[in-house]
Amino acid sequence: MAQVIAASSEVDQDESAQTVEDIEREYRHLTNSDPATDMVFAEMDGQVIGYCRVFWFQIEGGPRVYSQFVRLTPEWRGKGIRLAMLRWCEERNREIGARHTDCGGQVLSAWAFEVESDWVRLLEIEGFAPIRHNFAMVRDNLDDVPDLPLPEGLEVRNTRSEDVQRIWEAAREAFRDHWAYSEDEWSEERLKEWMESDTWQPHLWQVAWDGDEVAGMVLNFIDEKQNAKHDRRRGYTETICVRRPWRRRGLARALIARSLQVHRAQGMTETALGVDTENPSGALQLYETMGYRTVRRNSIYVKPVTGTAWTTEEDSG
Repeated sequence: MAQVIAASSEVDQDESAQTVEDIEREYRHLTNSDPATDMVFAEMDGQVIGYCRVFWFQIEGGPRVYSQFVRLTPEWRGKGIRLAMLRWCEERNREIGARHTDCGGQVLSAWAFEVESDWVRLLEIEGFAPIRHNFAMVRDNLDDVPDLPLPEGLEVRNTRSEDVQRIWEAAREAFRDHWAYSEDEWSEERLKEWMESDTWQPHLWQVAWDGDEVAGMVLNFIDEKQNAKHDRRRGYTETICVRRPWRRRGLARALIARSLQVHRAQGMTETALGVDTENPSGALQLYETMGYRTVRRNSIYVKPVTGTAWTTEEDSG
């Protein structure tokens, strides 16, 4: 699996640097997916050339989403193998969905980077259409980082182990207002997986507290393997959120500024993040004013199965 990812990374412009250990950790903590029944491999002369897997998650107040991905090394693309695997995924997802009667509609879904022309072509052949887009954004330098004060009454302090659960729950609450929120994406297994990873770096987090209440956060990390692969010094400013009572006070901007300073102190020369292009909170515009520019777009492709369609409308909250 790691070899398939590595062989595809240049063509697909996949910046990840997944190792065998990373994959093992991810598969220890899967939810709503059983590799024994929900995954197949493609082999040629005893050599793995690709694999695919299906999984599902429930959108709060919306449909149940049955997702799939198919990885195939570039030299074997265009020969019908990947299309056959995609069709296997759809059939398997429909089998799983047939057992589910407690959901508000069902849709098939898949993610695709804009540059993944082979994958996008196959999705469109099979009737998938893009309904939502995300930008990958980069701040090319850490010069001229503004020094912005926190709103009055708030403070940032070092994260202790006993703070982690409260921070996780605060992030889950804040992201509930976002499009396509799913409790499955915030499961305890997801938290356990992250805590076992190299990018679990609470010492870099910028979490604002109002007494004992978490007001907002930026959960920074540095992916050293990825930096080594691409010969760069990049930090990530991710899980940016502010809980409702503390919004519209400049907290997110102040925490991002502090995060840029943290990464600069760690020797980084750039930072990156991902953003929903239709985020109603104005996140895209905020990140642009903080010096980030768009470098890549990815899209969510969907295909209806039954019941309620998955729309791009936000939770009016």
